[in-house]
Amino acid sequence: MKPLSAGDAGRIGRYQVVASLGEGGMGRVLLGVASDGRLVAVKQVHPSFAHDDGFRSRFKREVEASRMVSGAYTAAVMDADPDAQIPWLASVYVPGPSLKETVDAIGPLPSESIHYLATGLATALEEIHRVGLIHRDLKPSNVLLTDDGPRVIDFGIARAAEGETDLTHTGSVIGSPGFMSPEQAEGKALTPASDVFSLGALLVMAATGNSPFAGNSTPQTLYNVVHSQPDLTTLPPHIRQLAEPCLAKDPAHRPTPSQLLDFLGAVTPSATPWPASVHQEIARQKGEVEVALGAPRPEPAPESKPKRTGLIVGIAAAAVVIVAAGVTTAIVASGGSGEPAAAPTSAAQPAAPPPSDPLRPDNLRTVDPCKLLDGKTLPSTGKLTGDNSLQVEYSQCSYGSGDNVALANIDVGDSASSSGKDATFEGLPGKLNDSDGSCRASVVNPVAEKMGISAFSSTTKGDRCKIVQEVLTETVKALRANPPRYPQDKGSLIPVDVCGTVSKDAIEKILGGVDENEVTGLHKCTWRGAKWISASVGDAVTERASYESQENVQIGGFKVWVTREDTATSHSCKLEWNHKPSRQGNSQKVTVSMSDSGDAKLPTEEICQKVKDFAGAMIPGLPKP
Repeated sequence: MKPLSAGDAGRIGRYQVVASLGEGGMGRVLLGVASDGRLVAVKQVHPSFAHDDGFRSRFKREVEASRMVSGAYTAAVMDADPDAQIPWLASVYVPGPSLKETVDAIGPLPSESIHYLATGLATALEEIHRVGLIHRDLKPSNVLLTDDGPRVIDFGIARAAEGETDLTHTGSVIGSPGFMSPEQAEGKALTPASDVFSLGALLVMAATGNSPFAGNSTPQTLYNVVHSQPDLTTLPPHIRQLAEPCLAKDPAHRPTPSQLLDFLGAVTPSATPWPASVHQEIARQKGEVEVALGAPRPEPAPESKPKRTGLIVGIAAAAVVIVAAGVTTAIVASGGSGEPAAAPTSAAQPAAPPPSDPLRPDNLRTVDPCKLLDGKTLPSTGKLTGDNSLQVEYSQCSYGSGDNVALANIDVGDSASSSGKDATFEGLPGKLNDSDGSCRASVVNPVAEKMGISAFSSTTKGDRCKIVQEVLTETVKALRANPPRYPQDKGSLIPVDVCGTVSKDAIEKILGGVDENEVTGLHKCTWRGAKWISASVGDAVTERASYESQENVQIGGFKVWVTREDTATSHSCKLEWNHKPSRQGNSQKVTVSMSDSGDAKLPTEEICQKVKDFAGAMIPGLPKP
């Protein structure tokens, strides 16, 4: 991100311009602020296109079609002026590096991240194709990695630039040769299957760091796209099974985005879909935006000058609401070293939440969710009764009413959700998702943005969406008003911050380096480095059955169960031990697990040894039972 130069306009259309985000072959991208405080990415096309009447006509047509795209993983167009002296378009700005910048900086993505990437991109293409568009330029620099998943940008815009064919009059290719389909490279008519080919090439690049068709020159790359079969032998089997059919030379033999989504299956929501360094870069870019908003900039025309309060509201909204990314080809890179720069430490950064904030994770960790709404009567539910008999995670509870024993579940330490319709509960931005016979309402925790608070119902007795909206509203109210807490038993694991139980030195020794720990729940943590390992605490029956795949070992004075699992694609090992008795014959249980996949995956015994070493380092950090 760069400050504006003296000759830059202070306003484009309705937007006050505050910084430059970058430039590409199609034009430049600017950070702007709408009159209501929203942050926008404004793309001004290159002046050479402005003098082409054919371009203006195509630009207008493609922008109108793009406005109909509204999927969660696309960059929906907010505004545009094809008739301006220099045509422009705008969308809401979301910070995040491109896939290209990310892979250039940190190398290939882990398999878990590629699964999120593939699901998001297939969903985006399904939405783009639904309105009759073909992206035509799906490449790593046109995919942004945001806090809650990928965002596809620049759909439909390449079509406006290229005219009626995919080659210019001089024979130059419009787009990125290494990610084109064979039919696009040959200048043939395109169908949505062209984008699917690009998706396959993009997934190979994310998994290996290189395009599967890269050559020493553009002509060689185009030849490879049309005639050569890529070498996919180094891909993990499940990624190869996904990418290989996408790369069929015949468009008719490629799967549709819908078929890809069926193959991928359901995705478990995650507050951290990418490696830790990517989320650090996103945070750094957020800090840059706040600095840019506080810097001197050209004054807009007096009659349309936005109030400063609008800017403040816009900044707050941008910090807690995940919105469609701006249509931009260049988001600020992390720097020549490949490492993300530290976030600014100026006063523009958000202040740390006060220790007494009731929604801080350390305060929520000891809340008893089964007493939170117990005895409360709501219009859609009647009198609620909390049931902890099946409780496994300390942040969750099932509520019933009368003979409806499974009316709704609440989770005061859920991961933040990006699925569903926008909604607001007790002043907090959230989502309402009604699908597959269930309804889920959730909010983002304002002092722990990767975490959320949620209510879920699959009841057939009543309006489940109305039920979860009322339950979530009452849950947030109760959490803010001296909520009931678990007993303060000596040696209890409930107040423990799992991420703080193992020293950094011990983690680095076991994992061979670590980026950072990732809070994945109030009582969960994942450490990522060259490999990853996770730990959690919860409730479980004291005695458990033994399976052939298990052994019992002694670690730190505890009897520990070891479970191994070997498949064709992954090796994993899990340790569990009972820390102390809890209630009704149950025990507080600790679980530590690790898995590895791909052709170079570690042997299971080596994984199990790492997990045992980790448990040995973790136990001294736990309270004595």
